[in-house]
Amino acid sequence: MTPSDFRVKHRLRVRWAEVDIQKIVFNGHYLMYFDNAIADYWRALALPYELTMHQLGGDLFVKKAALEYHASAEMDDWLDVCMKCERMGNSSLTYTGAIFRGDELLVSCEMVYVYANPVLKKSQPIPTPLRDMILGFEAGQDMVQMRQGSWAELQTLAAPLRTQVFVQEQKVPQELEWDSEDATAIHVVAVNRLGTALATGRLIQHAPGVSRLGRMAVMKVMRGSDLGKRVLQTLIAAAKTRGDREILIHAQCSAQTFYAKVGFVAEGDVFDEAGIAHVPMRLSL
Repeated sequence: MTPSDFRVKHRLRVRWAEVDIQKIVFNGHYLMYFDNAIADYWRALALPYELTMHQLGGDLFVKKAALEYHASAEMDDWLDVCMKCERMGNSSLTYTGAIFRGDELLVSCEMVYVYANPVLKKSQPIPTPLRDMILGFEAGQDMVQMRQGSWAELQTLAAPLRTQVFVQEQKVPQELEWDSEDATAIHVVAVNRLGTALATGRLIQHAPGVSRLGRMAVMKVMRGSDLGKRVLQTLIAAAKTRGDREILIHAQCSAQTFYAKVGFVAEGDVFDEAGIAHVPMRLSL
């Protein structure tokens, strides 16, 4: 096995608390590493795990977890924990995992999950939508659709997500979250194959040739994926298509690096908006 055999790679650095008296990673921690990679696998499928299992009416239970040790990881090693679905039965999913230090294989694993009724704990067939998504992902397909449109077209998808992120999580007052500019803005929503909205943002015509970006939100469990970047790229493309020369944004300071990576430049002083520190930024198109 090599790292290129896998689409999902969870990168981590070995911590002091994870090594034993032999100064190598304690054997049981490798199973935790693979569990973390499984969580990234569901993010790569654009499936928030708890919500998805509720939608499908089942849950996954571990049937088997077998590890084979080839070499040891040490403190401060950077590891790539890789995971792929090897095969599916009627109700079972078999995953192959591998932990690499560079190209060196340290640990391999086989993990078998059974899809079951969460109350009765009885196995049941893997739902066709889930089966199709896993097969599609392993075949290299995109798991997300970027929908662009008006507020009238996308409100039912974008509004609940913005409420969850801004009003409930960040404690932004309702009266500050909703404004008249939604009606004239270009909206983008990232939707998975079950129709769940995972990320959103909007683009306002601030002035002739100038757009203003805002209301960028990503579902908490999906952060760390590329969804925010994809929404941002779609909105930038929309501004270019409209013929705008630049895009402005009042970025939350915690997200300043995210915007800087695509070319936004900070301008002006940090200010408070809805109790959250923001900084003005600009992108020339």
